[in-house]
Amino acid sequence: MKTDLNIIKSVAVEAYISKELRENKRFQDKKRLNKYEYQIFSQFGEDGIINEIFSRLGTTNKFFVEIGAGEGMENNTTNLLINNWRGVWIEYNSQLIKLINKYFSSFIKAKKLMVKNTFVTSKNIENLFKSAKIPREFDLLSIDIDGNDYWIWTSLKFYKPRVVVIEYNASLGPSAEWVMKYNKSHKYDYTNYHGASLKSLEILGQKLGYKLVGCSFSGVNAFFIRNDLVESKFLKPFTSENFHEPPRYYLYRRIGHPKNFKLFNDF
Repeated sequence: MKTDLNIIKSVAVEAYISKELRENKRFQDKKRLNKYEYQIFSQFGEDGIINEIFSRLGTTNKFFVEIGAGEGMENNTTNLLINNWRGVWIEYNSQLIKLINKYFSSFIKAKKLMVKNTFVTSKNIENLFKSAKIPREFDLLSIDIDGNDYWIWTSLKFYKPRVVVIEYNASLGPSAEWVMKYNKSHKYDYTNYHGASLKSLEILGQKLGYKLVGCSFSGVNAFFIRNDLVESKFLKPFTSENFHEPPRYYLYRRIGHPKNFKLFNDF
């Protein structure tokens, strides 16, 4: 019965996405990133957006950093890893780290992936990057820690990634300015008390030298590109009002066959 319900949900979600995203006039402009969404290992359509961004920008060192990587089966950079990128995953949950070390061992041995088991704070982030020998300029930074995301990004003074993917609090709409008070021991409680509004992230991005260029249709992640790279390749205006997507967390689903860690043993 549970399997039947999952199938019904998946069919309903696909129908909704087809109508509200694929056929919606709002998303037909070729410069709007949602048009290119697809899911491989990302939670929603982030894999497709990331691919489209780099198809426009090109890559340099193909280096990524993901803060809040989970067990590696569902994040924003696993698809990059299996496509000849390299980088660093930072995750505080030791049980998830054990899974990464076990099932991504071939990438770790080949020095394509470094794994850090630590709780990231605004105080330790730069030293953590330094100890991991992360390049000052690298292609992609992803921040998804369900809390202090804003404060982690603003604490990166020395490092200037070309693209930043960061979770935003979609429940606050496109124009409200709000940032969760910094709490070095914050743990997500599955409420809307987390992160920052999209408008506050837009303003922070401006201060740090980045432009907001889009959000995932699910209303989960915002995408920023360094000012010197944007040119005329992305949709204007670079504002939260233009790109905000409401929370559509009900679109969560896993497509295709159930995921199996053994898949990574053959890379």
